[in-house]
Amino acid sequence: MAEKQLSQAAQWDHEFVWHPFTQMQDWLAQEPVVIERGEGVYLIDENGKKYYDGVSSLWVNIHGHNHPVLNQALKEQVDKIAHSTLLGLVSPPSAQLCKELVELAPEGLNKVFLSDDGSTAIEVAIKMAYQYRQLVGQTKKTKFIALNAGYHGDTLGTVSVGGIQLFHQVFHNLLFKPLTLPSPGVYRDVADREKAFEESLAELERILNEEGDEITALVMEPLVQAAAGMLVMPHGYLKRVRELTTKHDVFLIVDEVATGFGRTGKFFACEHEGVAPDFMTLSKGITGGYMPLAATLTTQRVFDAFLGTFEEKKTFYHGHSYTGNALACAVALASLQVFRDEKVIEGLPKKIEAFTNALKPIENLKHVKEVRQRGLIVGIELEKDVATHEAYRPNDAVGAKVAILAREQGLICRPIGDVVILMPPLASTVEQLEDMVRIVGESIQRATEEEGILEDLRPIIL
Repeated sequence: MAEKQLSQAAQWDHEFVWHPFTQMQDWLAQEPVVIERGEGVYLIDENGKKYYDGVSSLWVNIHGHNHPVLNQALKEQVDKIAHSTLLGLVSPPSAQLCKELVELAPEGLNKVFLSDDGSTAIEVAIKMAYQYRQLVGQTKKTKFIALNAGYHGDTLGTVSVGGIQLFHQVFHNLLFKPLTLPSPGVYRDVADREKAFEESLAELERILNEEGDEITALVMEPLVQAAAGMLVMPHGYLKRVRELTTKHDVFLIVDEVATGFGRTGKFFACEHEGVAPDFMTLSKGITGGYMPLAATLTTQRVFDAFLGTFEEKKTFYHGHSYTGNALACAVALASLQVFRDEKVIEGLPKKIEAFTNALKPIENLKHVKEVRQRGLIVGIELEKDVATHEAYRPNDAVGAKVAILAREQGLICRPIGDVVILMPPLASTVEQLEDMVRIVGESIQRATEEEGILEDLRPIIL
């Protein structure tokens, strides 16, 4: 596409911007969609075309775009102060937010360390857990357990406990090596779910029996391994992991960055199985999709180990310039108020049921291996031959082509390989959810069954 045919924003983008998780050679060969505005669950481009925000702007938007309550909170806070450091000072919005998060969190999580994004929240948990062991004299406990399909961010500590080789293999010499646990969500055939569940727990029990006295913590995403393709864990797995880690005095760090704030149907995914972890990390939906913010919640037991005189050097030497940013915390408080006032959680069962029913016809499409759903989180895995589990070739980029076709019909979604992802805002109506699923279903049929479509569409990653 000639540069003169692009808008000014698109030209500047092509000249100066390096996009995340994007093969830039392909990106520079296309005309990008330039988003100028948002209204409710819609994104609106520079030409005025509306699109459903089918992945909540990368899983962050909760209440829709341009929500008046969240907008007003930002306006009121910016007239007071945009930011002041938490190093040696108190910020009223951050103090109130920490109080309200503790009130919502599983029992025992009563201390909150604020940071900037999901990666930093997990980095905090990893470092805090490790330093705790050193402070209390458990110096042999230096190892971590991580699931083999996990994703916790892109900083080096979070990459170390991540399990997606495509993203992280190039950095392996920079990382610490965790003990790897097979994910119960990874199986070749849907019929093997129960086997994967049992094998994962058996391996965890073996690791803990043999090396439990050397292990600091187990890090996992509860219920759904999102970046792995929305792999859904069997019911009871999280609870059993909690029981085993408690028995062996191994901290449980749950990464609720993607699953928190109503995504799974409850406020936090841990609630589904009554689990109280030792650390819980939050980000993405914490501000309703408005501002970068993250939180690491932990227990009084952990906090107390860091108390001491200056000379004892028990301080947690970790922080961020924008920790407790007043604007972010103010809008996060407003988001929690919207949850209460609009009874967001109470309204989810009806939406989830409609979402489930709308997805049922997609399960029967010729090239759909599996539809995985937990609440308003969906991953639709595609295969070239479902009977033999023959995968599409990487150059087919079938997931990306589904997304291109969906975009033509007014839906923005982003695949993970050959898994088509839907994670719409919780504010979506039943009718809007059903329409999003319709578009996805039609796009899958076109991309996988219409002769020539795979060849005609440019194999780009959107």
